[in-house]
Amino acid sequence: MPTRRWQLATLLLILTLGATPAVAEVSVKDARFASTQEVDGRDFQLIGHGLFRYMVWDAYAGAYYQAEGYPRPAPQSAEVPRRLVLEYFHAIEAEDFAEVTRDTLREQLGEATFADLRPSLDAFNTRYRSVTPGDRYALGWNGERLTLELNGDAIYSRAEPALANALFGIWLGEAPLDEDFRDALLGR
Repeated sequence: MPTRRWQLATLLLILTLGATPAVAEVSVKDARFASTQEVDGRDFQLIGHGLFRYMVWDAYAGAYYQAEGYPRPAPQSAEVPRRLVLEYFHAIEAEDFAEVTRDTLREQLGEATFADLRPSLDAFNTRYRSVTPGDRYALGWNGERLTLELNGDAIYSRAEPALANALFGIWLGEAPLDEDFRDALLGR
């Protein structure tokens, strides 16, 4: 029996030493993202994080979160509460956000689906604000409402599941803006 206890103690020690400590935050360039977020009383866990590069520039850092207790990752499921947080390294005008969002969705969705979403998208696009370095947009879906926040302030909130899935698809869908960024956000 002493040998069995020693083996068990050794195994527990090995498992304890090999365990990865919990990380309170992650860094992407100068952007820091918490490993968990609480939004409206619900805990969200970090799934992945990454850097989006545009040509030769580091454009922004991102972190993707999902509510605890849901399959991971599920970035386009209407049932799964989720958040995408992007911190910008350069100034971007509100009109540029709206134009890129519109053009990207038109290309990703095709004309018929895009036409169905166009009224909702137009309302969403009016809520964009210009950003300066260090500003953060957070796109959220709580299972009922699509939200957009700028630096923690809500600037859009509507029950738009189809638009939510389309918007998350820009970064996390089958044909995202950048596959490496998508894979990093999804923890692949």
